[in-house]
Amino acid sequence: MRPAQKALLVAAIVLFLIGSGALGAWVGVRRGGSESSTGLSAQWPPALRSATPAPSSSAEPVRHEPAAPGARIPAAPDLARFYHQTIAWSPCHESYQCAALTVPLDYRHPSGRTLRLQLEMLPARDQGTKVGPLLINPGGPGGSATDELSQTQWSTRLRDAFDIVALNPRGTTGSSPVSCLTPSQTDAWVSESQNPDTAGEVSTFEQWNQALGNGCDTALDAHVSTVEAARDMDVLRAALGRSKLDYLGFSYGTKLGATYADLFPRRVGRFVLDGAMDLRLSARQTALQQAAGFQTALRSYVQHCVDGGNCFLGETVDAGLARIKSFVAQVDAHPLPTSVGRTLYSGNAMYGILVTLYSRDSWTYLDKGLQQAFKGDGTTLLLLSDVMAGRGLTGSYSSNILQANYVINCLDDPWSIPIDQVPRQVGAFEKASPTFGASWAWLSSVCDDFKPRASEPAPPIGAKGAPPIVVVGTTRDPATPYRWAKALASELDSGVLVSRNGDGHTGYNTGNSCVDDAVEGYLVDGVVPRNGLRC
Repeated sequence: MRPAQKALLVAAIVLFLIGSGALGAWVGVRRGGSESSTGLSAQWPPALRSATPAPSSSAEPVRHEPAAPGARIPAAPDLARFYHQTIAWSPCHESYQCAALTVPLDYRHPSGRTLRLQLEMLPARDQGTKVGPLLINPGGPGGSATDELSQTQWSTRLRDAFDIVALNPRGTTGSSPVSCLTPSQTDAWVSESQNPDTAGEVSTFEQWNQALGNGCDTALDAHVSTVEAARDMDVLRAALGRSKLDYLGFSYGTKLGATYADLFPRRVGRFVLDGAMDLRLSARQTALQQAAGFQTALRSYVQHCVDGGNCFLGETVDAGLARIKSFVAQVDAHPLPTSVGRTLYSGNAMYGILVTLYSRDSWTYLDKGLQQAFKGDGTTLLLLSDVMAGRGLTGSYSSNILQANYVINCLDDPWSIPIDQVPRQVGAFEKASPTFGASWAWLSSVCDDFKPRASEPAPPIGAKGAPPIVVVGTTRDPATPYRWAKALASELDSGVLVSRNGDGHTGYNTGNSCVDDAVEGYLVDGVVPRNGLRC
C-alpha cells in the first residue's frame, strides 16, 4: 500500500471504529502483479528508440540538460502529431493543474483510434529554480496516479524541485478505463472463496474466470499492455518539452519504468524504482514468490503480536498463523454478519487481512478486525476488503484497479494454470505460503479464459546505455519481495540497489530518513547513492 492509501485506510477505519457510522469512498490498493518478459520486436521504427547520449559515469552527479520548452526529439512522421502536441494545463482543484494526453490506441497503426489519458500536475513551489517535471506511478497495475499525487504528502524537497506529474496509464481510471464486471458482479467476485474446496465452489470459480474473460474481450483490452503504457510515457516526455524523463515508480510502476528504460535507454533521466519487480521471472515463479512474500509479512505481524504478550492469536507464531488460516476456513463455511447490512465471505476475509500487510501502521486495524470477527462480527474485515477493491459504502467503485490489474497482467503474460490442473499445483504454493498458498494457486488460473493478446512482446531487461537507475527494496515487503529488488538492480545495466530493513510495501516516504535522503539526493541533486546502501 502506498502512503496515500495508508492515510485513507487509517482515517476511514478510525472514523468507523469511533462510531461515526459513515465512510467516504476508499481508493484501491497499489499492488504488484504477475509478469514475465520476452524478446523485443524488431518491427518498431528507429525513431521510437533513444536518440540522446547518456552520462558516461555515475561517479559524478547526474546532470540535467536545461529545460527547453518546445524542444522535441524527432519522432516518426506518423507519430509526429502525438509527440508534438501541446499539453493544455488548466486549474482543476486547489493548486493542481489538469490536462489530457492524446496517444494512439495502437502504435502500429497511429492513424487509427486515439485515447485521451488523464494528467494531473502539482507545480513546483519555486518555478524559477525547479529541476523540471517528475513523473510518478503508484503501481497496481491499475492504480490511479492522479489519486496518488493528490493524496500523498510530498516532501518539501521534492515540492520545491519538481512539477510532480501524474499520468493515469491507459485502461485505468480516467484514461479509457477497462470494465469487465458491473459493481454488483465485482462485489460477488471479490467475496467468492479463493480456495474452492467443493465441486460447487470450483464450478463457481471457473464461471467467474469465464465471466472476466468474456467481459474484457474488447479492442481496448488488447492495447493496455505495459509496453504501450511505456510508449505513452515517451509521448508525454516529448509533450513536456524534455529530452529526458525523470521518474519515480512504485511496485508495478517499477516494471513500467524498467520497460521504458529498455525501450528508450538514452531518454532516461533520473529514475527511482521502489518496491521492485523481477521481470525475468516466469509468471508462475512470480506468483510463488509473491505468496511467500505475503507469508513473510504475515509471520512478522503475528511475531509482533506474540512479542507483545497475551497475543489473542496464540502463544506462538505458528499457533497464530494456524489460527488465521482456520478462521478463513470457518468463514468459508459460515459467513459472518456485519453492521453495514452486508455479509463477510471468505474472499472478503482474505483480502481484508492481506491489505493490512502493505503497511505496519495498519496492523492495529487487523488486530481490531480479527478480534471483532472472532466474536462473530465481520464489519471491519469487510471494510478492509473494500479498501483492497476500491469500493465505497454505497456500492460504487472509485477505482477500476481490480479489473485493470486483471487485464494488464493477463495481456502482458497470458500464462495460466488450467483450472483442472490447479489441485496438483497447490502443494508447491502451500510450501511457499502455508496460510494462503492454496488461494494463490487457484488465482493463478485467472487468465485461462482471457482472449486478447498483446501487439508487441516485452523488451529484454537491461536498459543498456541508461544512466544509473536506483532500485529500492524492503526486506519484508509482502507484495514485491526483497529478492526482486536485488534481482532487478543486477539485471539493469546501471542498477543501484538501496535496501530498507523493515515491514510494509516500498521504502521511500515510509518514515526511513536514510532511504528518503538517498532517493531525494538522486532525484533532486543527481547524486547517485552507494550501490548496496542499507537503511
